Amino acid sequence: MPDVTLYTVPNCADCEAVKRLLGHEGVPFVEKNVRADPEALAEMQRRAGVRIAPVTVIGEQAFYGPFDGQRPRILAALRKG
Repeated sequence: MPDVTLYTVPNCADCEAVKRLLGHEGVPFVEKNVRADPEALAEMQRRAGVRIAPVTVIGEQAFYGPFDGQRPRILAALRKG
């Protein structure tokens, strides 16, 4: 299984939804709070080219935007991986 990193901010419904999805799928992931960690923010920007969370990185693929848009892409990447 590829490495999974989830970049989040506090009180973010979409971030929580991605965490629930990954948990439901049994996928271990590393969560990085980009509001509390400037290095995580810089890393997220470098990997995904955006400044807004949530960003889900699976292997080398980065997904961002609202949960409903990320969900099918996350599931497809997990099934391929």
